[in-house]
Amino acid sequence: MREINASIPFDKALWRQDIAASQAHVAMLATQGIVSAADADAISGGLATIAGEYAEHGVPEDWSLEDIHMTTESRLATLIGPTAGRLHTARSRNDQVATDFRLWVRDACDEALANLAALQRALVERAGEHTESIMPGFTHLQTAQPVTLGHHLLAYYEMAARDVSRFAAARARMNECPLGAAALAGTGFPIDRRATAAALGFDRPTANSLDSVSDRDFALDYLMAASQCALHLSRLAEEFIIWASQPFGFVTLPDSLSTGSSIMPQKKNPDAAELVRGHSGRIIGALTSLMITMKGLPLAYSKDMQDDKPPVFEAAGLLTLCLAAMTGMVAGATFRTPRMRQAAELGYATATDLADWLVREAGIPFREAHHITGAAVKLAESRGVALDKLELSELQAIDARIDARVFAALSVEASVASRSSYGGTAPSEVCLRVADARVALGLEG
Repeated sequence: MREINASIPFDKALWRQDIAASQAHVAMLATQGIVSAADADAISGGLATIAGEYAEHGVPEDWSLEDIHMTTESRLATLIGPTAGRLHTARSRNDQVATDFRLWVRDACDEALANLAALQRALVERAGEHTESIMPGFTHLQTAQPVTLGHHLLAYYEMAARDVSRFAAARARMNECPLGAAALAGTGFPIDRRATAAALGFDRPTANSLDSVSDRDFALDYLMAASQCALHLSRLAEEFIIWASQPFGFVTLPDSLSTGSSIMPQKKNPDAAELVRGHSGRIIGALTSLMITMKGLPLAYSKDMQDDKPPVFEAAGLLTLCLAAMTGMVAGATFRTPRMRQAAELGYATATDLADWLVREAGIPFREAHHITGAAVKLAESRGVALDKLELSELQAIDARIDARVFAALSVEASVASRSSYGGTAPSEVCLRVADARVALGLEG
């Protein structure tokens, strides 16, 4: 029973939040006249001493004390005697842990938001360097149309922006204080829950004592945001893994985020990116774990909820690593833009531009233009050249309605320049989106 019941091996991570909540609680008890000022001072001083001990030496693990709350209260009793017992007046471990954990998850949201901002800055800076760098855009991992590298990187900026909105929304939703809900029904002591909520930086106290101690939506909200963010990071990691492979050769990854082989000296493996891709599964697994823990629990508190913290702690640690790795990879990668441009040309990425030109300039129905373009691509492929390197006579042999004006539409530069609709890949449009992003991130003005 001692081994299955003890949570101190993992909930010791809450010690800062536990002491902060206890300090706010005892200050409120004194203000309300529930404990004397002298007792409150002794308790507050003892808690400060314990905080110093934990910071210097770590939290001791005595499994007979079960959790961080009893560990701290036991140490407080050793320091100041029976007065320590007054700290637990008008609260329960149920509202205590709900408060501590909510404070911890709120801090984790703040950390995620800061790390996402760093990733966004890296993406925007590199996008600004490559507003005119041409690469193939893909569908089904097949060359589709030419795009600019800056445009491609800004797609991940947009994903990160949505991640920011999810973490921010989760933080706003969780910013209510459960302290004072006691075990499940509130308390008969004349406490001031608004005072403790304000002291701990919450917007307000929670409105229902039953919900206060049984709610773990805030942890699920964090894990849902973390899972979506991890999916985005995994997609970005996968792109770098593909781009760094020799057949693509689009990017050289930083040495600091790559490894060698134990047997093949020529290898430079994208291990950091692969681990980001792998860690996303563990983060999603953490979400699934807590959802299943909570799915059938009646009100109010059940001991199952002790298992709420390990998946959140694990996911937060992994997410921090993944964000740092991908930020470093984006900032430190060397993009091989000549190779990217060559791939765009040889992939016949301007085929759609030829079809559009036939519709626009020769008045040909699109389905017929599509057929003509297919024949031109087949010819270019047989000769191993880009579409704009075919002779006019060769194109006119396919369809006599083609004239010399077509070449203005067939280069990859002309193709990307023409995609100037809002949010398009044209360099002019990408420059505007980079400028918008810099303002949003506080990098301008």
